[in-house]
Amino acid sequence: MGKAHELPDFPWDLLAPYAQRAATHPSGVVDLSVGTPVDPTPQIIQAALIEAANAPGYPTTVGTLDLRESCAAWMTRILGATVDAAAILPTIGSKEFVAWLPTLLGLGPEDHIVIPKIAYPTYAVGAALCGARVTATDEPELIDDAALIWLNTPGNPTGHVLTDERMRTIVEHARTIGAIVASDECYYELAWTKQPVSILNPLVCGENHQGLLAVHSLSKRSNFAGYRFGFTAGDPVIIKQLLEVRKHGGLMVPAPVQHAAAVAYADDAHVAVQRERYRARRELLKGALEGAGFTIDDSAAGLYLWATRGEPCWDTVSWFADRGVVVTPGDFYGVAGANHVRIALTGTDEAIGQIPARLAM
Repeated sequence: MGKAHELPDFPWDLLAPYAQRAATHPSGVVDLSVGTPVDPTPQIIQAALIEAANAPGYPTTVGTLDLRESCAAWMTRILGATVDAAAILPTIGSKEFVAWLPTLLGLGPEDHIVIPKIAYPTYAVGAALCGARVTATDEPELIDDAALIWLNTPGNPTGHVLTDERMRTIVEHARTIGAIVASDECYYELAWTKQPVSILNPLVCGENHQGLLAVHSLSKRSNFAGYRFGFTAGDPVIIKQLLEVRKHGGLMVPAPVQHAAAVAYADDAHVAVQRERYRARRELLKGALEGAGFTIDDSAAGLYLWATRGEPCWDTVSWFADRGVVVTPGDFYGVAGANHVRIALTGTDEAIGQIPARLAM
């Protein structure tokens, strides 16, 4: 039997006892620990999926031209980035791509991957899957032997937003040492107090996308998580390399999902509606948390509030569980998060409406 990958325990399993305690609350549990959408998938998208339901043949890994042109038009319209349709590659959601990018690039034990200091755990999982060395830092420009640098803006869990100046510094360094920079921008359209900028915007990268990849997803902006669709775009040479490996691996987005995704990226109206839902929930939660003595750090964009009251995160998790609320401990995202918890905006209006009274207990 071959050697198993040395992966960490799945962190959310550790939350189970607290979720069980929260479930005993007389009014039931309010689970704000996972950023999974709870609002309906827009009808325009559901109709598109049904329209393409007759799909007896295999889809292509590269995706339809209609899909890639829809993604490209969205990038021009929303990100201010001009990307040729040939430099866009569909993925089966974004988590799949984050986890397997180092392997798809051919990285291995001799390579060094840099991830954010406080980070979505799958960046480190991707390094573990290919056996690469990993460093968590917010100063990747100080690492001279990186093969791959991950950025995440807006960030999960903190909601921080990198400025174009900061990103440009990192890109210039990466190009000097020959590293690839992959920017996870899945929360781009959920900006609250700071506007994100894409790594493919000329303000960051200049007139070409050499060595750069942007990662996007429909999960949050379109309540599309159950359909599984994302895409990566950027350096045409890297995209071509990834396409060839993914073709051999059979990594294909289902044809009906491709059609629905093309429709979703062509429509901005449903995104505005969903953004306002999250904005209202954010304001209610933020006020309730601050009233209960919490400080909200960063949280300038995205689906989460990064909250602390200066105590170990598991003590805070326990405090919330006593009030029937499940939140995520900050140390799931690195030791630097040990005094914070992540609180998702992905509860129904009814559920989040209960939070002020529960926190006032």
